[in-house]
Amino acid sequence: MTFAATVLTLYPEMFPGPLGVSLAGRAMAEGKWSLNPVHIRDFAADKHRTVDDTPAGGGAGMVLKVDVLAAAIDHARELAPHAPVLAMTPRGKPISQARIRELAGGPGVTLLCGRFEGFDERIFAGRNVEEVSVGDIVLSGGECAALMVLDACIRLLPGVMGAASSGAEESFEDGLLEYPHYTRPPMWEGRAIPEVLRSGDHAKIAAWRKQRADEDTRLRRPDLWERHRDARV
Repeated sequence: MTFAATVLTLYPEMFPGPLGVSLAGRAMAEGKWSLNPVHIRDFAADKHRTVDDTPAGGGAGMVLKVDVLAAAIDHARELAPHAPVLAMTPRGKPISQARIRELAGGPGVTLLCGRFEGFDERIFAGRNVEEVSVGDIVLSGGECAALMVLDACIRLLPGVMGAASSGAEESFEDGLLEYPHYTRPPMWEGRAIPEVLRSGDHAKIAAWRKQRADEDTRLRRPDLWERHRDARV
């Protein structure tokens, strides 16, 4: 089954962008996933192809029109009726690796990219759109966020990564940050690879990696550590 991605955007020329090279690019060429950038402006009804208007109640910037967005989403759902529709917005729920795995295991996804001040709020309930955020930052538009979400999904598709286990021991897969990695040379500017990693004792190596994952998560991401600790209770 090919993972089909539809991106609703005012800048379709931004795609595939970085997804056209490396693992994602090869996977696309091999037919493991497909990409269909759709121009939101094509669904504007007036002769000027207007996609935005001033905010109700006043204020700076412009807001994407709900009728235009709805028409674009309806078109995407005709193309992929079973794909969830996600809107890229800093007001959304932070997307997680667990959600990425759910998406990667499905038929595909439709991603709605905002611009200007964002979306008319009525679109989310009116078209059952899931609001997601890629972090506590504000971007110029949703396209970069959409690229991030697609990259995260594509690398999990069967046959995309070299080994089936490549994605198993990574940050967030078990609620922790990943342990640190090292490679040759064994000594660099007075800094050595930890001795345990050169011991050949796989049990000790596994224990060291688990300890470092715990420690780094506790120190760097106390929010993740608290959730992980609560889940074990």
